[in-house]
Amino acid sequence: MGKNIWVSPRAGGWTVKKEGARRASAVVPKRKDAIDIARRAAADERSELVIQSRRGSIRHKDSHGADGYPPRG
Repeated sequence: MGKNIWVSPRAGGWTVKKEGARRASAVVPKRKDAIDIARRAAADERSELVIQSRRGSIRHKDSHGADGYPPRG
């Protein structure tokens, strides 16, 4: 499983950044565009997607890897 991919607010836009990276892999003006980029990266790396709100709190998480706690059916 890869490192978490974060979508975070930035002055004038949104960043897509792999956890632990020094620099963002993408900076875009719209959150939707950042989420689309991050979702593809998370799926490719089988990692967790973490989306922050404009204020910085975690708004949503989505797992694209091997889930240790899958839903029960």
